[in-house]
Parts: sequence; C-alpha cells; structure tokens
Amino acid sequence: MPPKSKADGAKKARVPAKRKLAEEFPPGEVLTDNAKKKWKLGSAVGQGGFGLLYLDSSGSVGADAPYVIKVEPSDNGPLFSELKFYMRAAKPSLIGAWMNSRKIDYLGVPKYWGSGFHEKGGKRYRFMVMDRFGVDLQKKFEENGKKFPRKLVLQLGLRLLNILEYIHDHEYVHADIKASNLLLSYTNPNQVYLVDYGLAYRYSPEGVPKEYKEDPKRCHDGTIEFTSIDAHKGVAPSRRGDLEIMGYCMIQWLCGRLPWEDKLQDPLYVRDSKLRCRDNIDELLKSCFPSENLPEEMKKFMQEVKALEYTDKPNYAKLRGILLQGLKTIGATDDRKLDFGVSANDTGPPSIKVRATFSRTLKRRGRTLLASHNAVCIWKVPPGSWPMPAEGYLPTAVIVCNYRANLFNSAGSGW
Repeated sequence: MPPKSKADGAKKARVPAKRKLAEEFPPGEVLTDNAKKKWKLGSAVGQGGFGLLYLDSSGSVGADAPYVIKVEPSDNGPLFSELKFYMRAAKPSLIGAWMNSRKIDYLGVPKYWGSGFHEKGGKRYRFMVMDRFGVDLQKKFEENGKKFPRKLVLQLGLRLLNILEYIHDHEYVHADIKASNLLLSYTNPNQVYLVDYGLAYRYSPEGVPKEYKEDPKRCHDGTIEFTSIDAHKGVAPSRRGDLEIMGYCMIQWLCGRLPWEDKLQDPLYVRDSKLRCRDNIDELLKSCFPSENLPEEMKKFMQEVKALEYTDKPNYAKLRGILLQGLKTIGATDDRKLDFGVSANDTGPPSIKVRATFSRTLKRRGRTLLASHNAVCIWKVPPGSWPMPAEGYLPTAVIVCNYRANLFNSAGSGW
C-alpha cells in the first residue's frame, strides 16, 4: 500500500478508504465525557484525517482556551486507535509519576483529559479532550530555510529520548516521529510535544514483546522518508525503529535533506538507500555534511541504533550521553531554551570566525543595521571556494551579537 510522504500528507494506509467526515458543531455545544464531566466547544481550529478539532474548556471558551477536543464519527478508526494509547499511557497521574521518578519537571507527551460519545441528529460521534498546542516544527523548519541550528537539534533529540523512553516503558512505540508531529507548547515555546498516536503500536502487551515477523501487506508503512528499515520490510514497529526514525529526523534537521528524498515515490529505492546507509554510516553522513563538519554525535547515535536487535531495550542513558557530548563539542549546554535562530554551531559550509569592531554604521536598502559594535563575524564560504578566495572577496557574513542575526553582503571600514 502506498506510504505517506511530505508531498501528499496522506494518512498511513490500513485505514479503509471510505470514511465519514464529522459535521461541524456550533460553538457552545456541550459534550459529556465518560466521567460525566462536561466540555463546551469553541470554534473549530483544524481538521485532521476524518475529524474536526475544536477549542474546548470545562467553563467558558475564549481564544485562550487551554484544551482542544477532537471529534470523529464513532465508526471511524483513527481516533479509536489513538484513544487506546492515551487511555493506557497518557493519564496525567501516570505521566506525573514517571516524571517524579526521573526527577524531571517536563515531559513532551500530551495528557489525556477525557473522552466519550456524543449523539446529535441521529448520529453518534467519538471525542477526546487533550492539551492545546502551538505551531509544529515542520513549519518552523520551513521558515528556517529547512535547517535547524546544531544546538537546537541536539536539544530536540534529548527531549525526544525522554518522550520515547516514557512511551516505550508503557508498552507502546510511536512509529511516526517527524517535525509535523512535534508541536510547541501553547504557553511555553521552550517545550515540545510529540503528538498523533494514530499509528502507535503496543509492541509489548502485558510485558511480552512481539516477535520479529515480516508481512508483505505492511511493507513501507509510515512516512516514507523517515520510516524504519523494519517498516519497509513489513515488520511491526519497535523501539529500535522509533530511534532509527528519530535519527533520520535529526540528520534532516541538521543538513536540510536526506539522500533518498529525490525518489520518495519509489519505496524500494528508499528502502535500499537506507539499507546501504545503515551498512555504511560514514557514507550516509558524508553525503549529508561537508567533511570538515561531520557531526560525530550522529555517527555514534546511528551506530548504537544499528547494534540493537528487534526486541532489545535501548540504552537511553547512553544515547543521551552521546547527544550531550555533541553539545559539549560545540561549546554549548542544554539551557532548556529552544532557539530557532541562526547559530554559529551549525553543520553548513566551513567558516572563519573573526572578532571585529565596526567603526561606522552599516546600511541595507537605506535601513540602519548596526552602529559601532563589537561582534563575532562568521565568514561563510560558498561550496568550492575553500580555502578562502583571494583578498578582496567578501562572502556573506553573519553577525552574531546579543540580538537576532542580521545578514548582509558587504561591509564598511573596520573589518
């Protein structure tokens, strides 16, 4: 069956093609969950799959409502599948207990607040209440020219390891990790949450792991550019598969593009490309990054994932250590702030850092950019121009100061 891709945004197959769409309810409609708690609908804020998403509150519903409610016809499958995960693994008490045991004050797993059925016009609907979130990382990725700073990628990796360890500890794997399924908190832009558990799989019911078994009918399930080699072979999702998908995401966020993204409509080509890259991780990284800036932490991370057997429990602490060492390598720490701006600690073309003082104001299109100021200037060298070109050539410079970076193409005196 056809895999998902960024191009078409289609949901994963195995869901019957013909589904009823949820009708739109008017603001003020009250839904009562299984615990007899009443939830009032606000305006519709989105549509996913075959359901609608509304602002929601147990009181009055304003533009700052803290919850959303997802509504689907009761005979649809996607929300039912997602609900099974939330009811088993995402109750606030479970998340809170796990956070306390790990001595952390935030975990990027959405909390389950309630669910139930609603009758209207002779039709029955299923609904679920969850936290409200902000923008997704795919939008941020595209706004950033399809590249994230290295520090940010490593921080996101650390958050994902906590999330995956939690859901793995509760017998589930996610199977569809990607930027569009990672949402920033609505109230705290430094927190990110993994959403969309419609493909979540209970890999170890009652503590008994499922055995490795290839099923041709399930080949290439997931989002094609990120899905695991196991999924390409029709094997049910696993913990090692989640980490493999996470690794592909991090590499894409760092370099902007995975080697097989030019042929996403050919799943066999994508599968074979991933197999070759698994067997030669060095070549994978060399195809994505300039040789002078290979992120050693990604090599070590992918090597750890490669060594896992299908039913192995990952060493999450070791994987965290690899990412933390990556931060140390670039002179950074996890300060718990997610900065999506330009960073000197990237993995792009080679650069030379020069500390300089501007002796006069710089202008661009008649607008003042910067008066006399000490700054670290990073000279970005275009591909094929290394080592530095002849004197007098002025490549693009990035000014990194105590404000958002400004880009310009020429410089005045004082350089």
